[in-house]
Amino acid sequence: MLARTLFVSAPGKVILHGEHAVVHGKAALAVAVNLRTFLKMTPRNDGKVSVELPNIGTRLCWETAELQPLLAAFPADQAESQPPSLEQIEKLKEFAGLTNTTTATQSLATLAFLYLYLSIASKCRFMPSVAILVFSELPTGAGLGSSAAYSVCLAGALLSGCGVISYPLEEGQALGSWPEEELALINSWAFRGEQVIHGNPSGVDNAVGTRGGALRYQSGEICSLKSVPTLRILLTNTRVPRSTKVLVAGVKDKIMKFPAVMEPVLTSIDAISQECEAVLEAMAERPSLEHYPVLEELVDINQHHLNVMGVGHSSLDKVCQVTASHGLHSKLTGAGGGGCAITLLRPDTAPSVVEAAIQDLGDCGFECWETDIGGPGIRTHSPQSLKAEVLQAFGGL
Repeated sequence: MLARTLFVSAPGKVILHGEHAVVHGKAALAVAVNLRTFLKMTPRNDGKVSVELPNIGTRLCWETAELQPLLAAFPADQAESQPPSLEQIEKLKEFAGLTNTTTATQSLATLAFLYLYLSIASKCRFMPSVAILVFSELPTGAGLGSSAAYSVCLAGALLSGCGVISYPLEEGQALGSWPEEELALINSWAFRGEQVIHGNPSGVDNAVGTRGGALRYQSGEICSLKSVPTLRILLTNTRVPRSTKVLVAGVKDKIMKFPAVMEPVLTSIDAISQECEAVLEAMAERPSLEHYPVLEELVDINQHHLNVMGVGHSSLDKVCQVTASHGLHSKLTGAGGGGCAITLLRPDTAPSVVEAAIQDLGDCGFECWETDIGGPGIRTHSPQSLKAEVLQAFGGL
């Protein structure tokens, strides 16, 4: 039974190398990005469950007695590996009164919460009365794993709050993390949340959100890299909307039309992912600036390949041109066709260079963050460890 307020956070993700090629059986490298989603869960004593998502303008509140009849669709013996059923989703939609006036983001966030809350409550055989507040540094719909970070935070908080797993934060500690077997359970439930939101996700985003660091994804297999360095980057959102489905279909058409031309491109991207993985492991063992020229060249080569595949965009070209004028190296991340780009920063890149690049990218109408990749997955926090912006969103201490 939840007796105190819990604070958890989980990171977003970026694809370092291998986007699009991964659809055709090649390796992709996904890394945690240190823009995080934060969740505060507080016990209530009025028999209600509330969820507040200020980033997407959503406030929800129900009596636990209202939710009780829905448990019939969530048997306690339902395996964590069992995906959400159509019957469960339809019951939740009907209960929540989701209509065409509700945005897709709001609807999916509501469904994911209800699914995870009811599934875990059924396992525990009681329905916790809690207030949940979620604040995110991640933009939605930008391919940065915002929905997975949300699902990971929900899974971690609800499992801990119901006593299924521990809450690893001792008195006086600033941060805590779960043991591997409990992380596996968080990841499993977060994947269920992702299935509610996306239907048939790869599992990469929730795995990165849970474990952090970096992982390799190939042909359905996910493998965490043993040790990776933390790298500084600029993350730029061009704000250009795009359809992942259309871009993936376009690459497939090009491969079918020009197989002898495109297959070597896919093979080269696969080799880039493997080379980058080897460099990251070497950097983790022996940090040195000599590794950065190699990483920068791989970024440049991959960006050219992605343009050849037809997933570039004039906005992404502009990001590359602007950052190159400051001696920096950039590539798109994710689906392309707009969306986001990453720019590698060396440890000794002067602050003035970074500030000038951010200013010039902002002048183009882009949104830009200086952050890092390769950091930790889901964590527990003391209130004192939270940055001022998060505390303000949570209403202070």
